[in-house]
Amino acid sequence: MNKDISIVVQSRLNSIRVPNKMLRPFAGTTLVDILLSKLVNLKTLPPSNVYFCAYEDELLDVAQKYPINTIKRSKESSLEEKDPTITFEWYKQIPTKYIVMVSACNPLLEIKTIDKFIEEYSQSPQEGAISVFESKNYFWDKEGKMLNKWPKGFTSMNTKFVEPTKVAAHCMYGSRVDIIGEGYWVNKGLPYEPELITMPEMESFDIDYEWQFNVAQVLYENL
Repeated sequence: MNKDISIVVQSRLNSIRVPNKMLRPFAGTTLVDILLSKLVNLKTLPPSNVYFCAYEDELLDVAQKYPINTIKRSKESSLEEKDPTITFEWYKQIPTKYIVMVSACNPLLEIKTIDKFIEEYSQSPQEGAISVFESKNYFWDKEGKMLNKWPKGFTSMNTKFVEPTKVAAHCMYGSRVDIIGEGYWVNKGLPYEPELITMPEMESFDIDYEWQFNVAQVLYENL
């Protein structure tokens, strides 16, 4: 690997939209257990490079079942939504130059997809990386201006021929550790110019609302 990388999982219990979603029964297990059981079986990095960060002891107790590192977050960190130096305060305890953060809210994410992200990020010249999926659809901005190109030769909408647009998958991010202390995340400056690493759209299914928790459980049990 060209980059020295640790994996970080950040979790909390104070979700408002889906209360206690990290530890609620999910297909006979929990979202935290699902992710950690995958991360200890990666080909790219050993379990000793995995760091689980949480404020609540209930979450830390689950993580201690696995051969990984745990970091106790402050209560302030678990509540902060904006300032990376607080939200990601664990950066001070990460020994590597780079991290890959993996979300526990995407239970359909496969081990091979995580390995692919780590491998491509490791080889990338970019400081940061974001997982994306390709959407063959039509997009307009708030003024009604089309954001992607209209397929040449068509006067009606046909998604088979439209140019694909890359959409943030919100399940894996890569960042240099030291820039977090300067208040940045993924890249220094805005907008981000990261390595965009493509993954299957289905695996990016994210649990932000109660209905998504229920749908994800059905998908996880049947796919």
